Amino acid sequence: MRFVFFGAVLFAVIMASLPQPPQIPGQPSDKVQHIIAFAVLTLLARSAYPATKRWRLFVSLAFLGALIEAVQAIPMLHRDASLHDWLADCGAVAVTMGLMAFVGKIVGAAGNAPAEQS
Repeated sequence: MRFVFFGAVLFAVIMASLPQPPQIPGQPSDKVQHIIAFAVLTLLARSAYPATKRWRLFVSLAFLGALIEAVQAIPMLHRDASLHDWLADCGAVAVTMGLMAFVGKIVGAAGNAPAEQS
């Protein structure tokens, strides 16, 4: 799973670094693209590193988002770095982790429920 995660990280960094990234069907806004990318990266990160504390993954993914914004600030790329994009990245990570924790508790609770007797 780590290979898939790092492949997705590489893909995200490359796409964010292209001067003219390819158009996505439906042409979602830049913020929607950030949210989708970081939600997927969060799912993959939690799957690749299930024993890692959530806050460490959050910090790592937030750093990745900041790194992407720093790369986009390079004038030769003709991209725009944005604090709002980074906040969208961090928000997507936080919400996705929260949803994963919530679903994990529900699934865990359902798995520990006593069996019904007939």
